Amino acid sequence: MNNRNSTRWSRLDNTAKIFPSNSTKRDSKVFRFACELKETVDPHILQSALDQTLERFPIFHSVMKRGLFWYYLEESVLPASVQPENLPPCAPIYNANRKNLLFRVLYYRKRISLEVYHVLADGTGGLQFLRTLVYYYLLERYRDDFCEGLPELNDSASHWQKRADSFQKYYEKPKTSRLSLGQNAYQLRGERLSENRIGVIEGCMSLQKLLACSHERDVTLTELMTSIFICAIHDGMRVRDRRYPVVITVPVNLRGYFPSESVRNFFETINIEYDFSRQEDSLEAVLSHVKKRFRENLTKERLREQMNTLCAMEHSIPMRIVPLAIKNPVLRAVNMLAQKKTTASFSNVGKVVVPPEMEKYICLFGAFASPDMLQASACSFQDNYVISFAGPFCCHDIERSFFQKLIQLGLDVAITTNLSQAK
Repeated sequence: MNNRNSTRWSRLDNTAKIFPSNSTKRDSKVFRFACELKETVDPHILQSALDQTLERFPIFHSVMKRGLFWYYLEESVLPASVQPENLPPCAPIYNANRKNLLFRVLYYRKRISLEVYHVLADGTGGLQFLRTLVYYYLLERYRDDFCEGLPELNDSASHWQKRADSFQKYYEKPKTSRLSLGQNAYQLRGERLSENRIGVIEGCMSLQKLLACSHERDVTLTELMTSIFICAIHDGMRVRDRRYPVVITVPVNLRGYFPSESVRNFFETINIEYDFSRQEDSLEAVLSHVKKRFRENLTKERLREQMNTLCAMEHSIPMRIVPLAIKNPVLRAVNMLAQKKTTASFSNVGKVVVPPEMEKYICLFGAFASPDMLQASACSFQDNYVISFAGPFCCHDIERSFFQKLIQLGLDVAITTNLSQAK
């Protein structure tokens, strides 16, 4: 009995702690993964798949509550139901005035979408949940096709491993805990879409051709796309604004450096800056600098140092004993300060893998988030590489410039958007 009681609630992980105090209608802290199938979604089968998926991810069956010192997650018996897509993308999920689950599963024509409040999981955890959901959906939808044997899900992690706080597992008290935020970055400004909506523009292209472009320049795919993003932002900068560096924040999945099966938040961010007032504006120059900065930042030692510094703030006595009512304004101020150091962000989710027997039923995967700034997210499935830009602005010159640069590299790009007309 005691063992069961001990699983009913969980502390928020280190990264999740900053999200509740900074969640607004304008910045919901919600991200979306979507899977486009080749046939229209059956909602009844999707509901059955969701029920089976939740059995493997009990941490997703949680609500968030407010304690005296921190927010926390508590297991819930609230039903989880699939819904037709009738809300704006990444609409707020968390509501302090009501108890509700921290994710939603949506369907629209051939698309299954999972939206997650970032307190609950990171992109890796969210994608793992969606992959499992699609697995059970296809298993039931095409059951006659698998009479010779069930496809392997490739998920052996226990419930405890999935709900583990990996920040706590790998935390070591640092000798010093000074956090350097750097100088202010160039800020994107402009007219915003009404009613806190976000505009989403997606580009789909050949992964193999894109990899060939990166290999020709001796850079990784993430380095190439980050560099093109920086150059696209530069195209719209006023001359007097070039005294500020363009800074792209890039999330880094720590599971590649510190083994973890957790579906909760376990990532850090690195900042890739470029100063056009001191450096050349050619793509080659930007690529060279970006490649160097990635190599400097993406080391286990550097990421461990950054992780320990951030966790040390959480473990400090003042942060532990100060009531949440006082912590919230402080966390909002810290978030505002951090935003001034960032121009935009780029998240490369990577390759999405499903059982080979199920690939023929799927067209592509996509991802994006609801940011208060411009954010690009990318993932690939088979030869389809999809990069999605999401932002609050009416003007989309940066996105247009970005895709034009890809076309100039010889790529064919198919573009879709949720906007009636991209300006």
